[in-house]
Amino acid sequence: MDQDLYQILGVSRDASQAELKSAYRKLALKYHPDQNQGDAEAEERFKQISAAYQILSDPDKRSHYDRFGSTSGQSPFGGGAGSPFGGGAGSPFGGAGFDNLNDFFDLFNSVFGGQSPFGGQAGGGRTRSRRGVDVKVDLDITMGEAAHGATRTIEVATKQACETCHGSGAKPGTKPKTCSQCGGQGKVRVQQGFFSMFRTCPTCQGEGEVIEHPCSSCSGSGRVVRSETLTIDIPPGVNTGHRLRWAGKGDIGTHGGEPGDLFVVIRVEEDKFFERDGLNVRCTVPISFTQASLGASIEVPTLEGKVMMKIPAGTQSGRVLRLRNKGFPAVQGRERGDQLVTIFVETPVQLTERQKELLEEFAAESGEQVEREEGGFFKRMKKIFS
Repeated sequence: MDQDLYQILGVSRDASQAELKSAYRKLALKYHPDQNQGDAEAEERFKQISAAYQILSDPDKRSHYDRFGSTSGQSPFGGGAGSPFGGGAGSPFGGAGFDNLNDFFDLFNSVFGGQSPFGGQAGGGRTRSRRGVDVKVDLDITMGEAAHGATRTIEVATKQACETCHGSGAKPGTKPKTCSQCGGQGKVRVQQGFFSMFRTCPTCQGEGEVIEHPCSSCSGSGRVVRSETLTIDIPPGVNTGHRLRWAGKGDIGTHGGEPGDLFVVIRVEEDKFFERDGLNVRCTVPISFTQASLGASIEVPTLEGKVMMKIPAGTQSGRVLRLRNKGFPAVQGRERGDQLVTIFVETPVQLTERQKELLEEFAAESGEQVEREEGGFFKRMKKIFS
């Protein structure tokens, strides 16, 4: 074949990664050996499609390929003009053709550092070091602590290296042994029809080693759960759901991997008086009807202590008054919310005779009809049903 890699996939040279993937999937499905059993031409076409996508889907390999032009010319992998997939002297892979798909995979394994044209590792190799797992801890704080910040101590249980075996998992005086099934690679080769692939070794679970004499302290895991007391600084302005990250305080990694992180998730407890609304804080304050009518200065609790607030004359129940900069600070920045005070006008329920007389005089001046409480309700009901 004299086609270049873009022609094989049927895309332009400026095709996006998404277009490459879409074209590859359609062609791979069409020419897959399972769909074309016994069709040598389809099998050869499938090899070409897979190899072309393997190169073009990798930005570095694609850039390298683009600089040397199509496969009809000089290839960056050696050889002269001709197909990069077939045999013959023109092949950029030294003139060697493929007798089966295993040869094809082995070639990609050597050229592209073990990367399979179908994703993942094409060859063996022991499992790399793994980073430790992140640990999450919930921390309940009061609304006052959320507003002003606080320092709290917490107990955190994480997985740490076993002190008995120093993290090896083996009984003191013994060592882990190389897995006999995978030869220490952590993976075994499995043949499935045309395909040759590598899977995690079932004997060592990808570790490349087996422990014949486990450590009694950690049961061979190399890690034990250990509690630690930590001091947490909570910044002002946090809210429920805010996460504080402490790098390296999670579970220890394996095979030399770095430890995970600790995440402290804040939960702000509900308050009997205050209710949070973003950076603002809301509350409800009762006042008497005379204070509402004539105006007054009253003492109001805030997150920073009590302050005096002016009630304008004629204030109606439900009116919201604002105390500026008495809300929550922003965790980052200088912004600060306000305190929104909802006024609730109370109706007096226990009046002296003199108070009742004064209210009756007030009602008369206002032209309002009023009725004494004593027997008033029952008298009205009697008139209705008489």
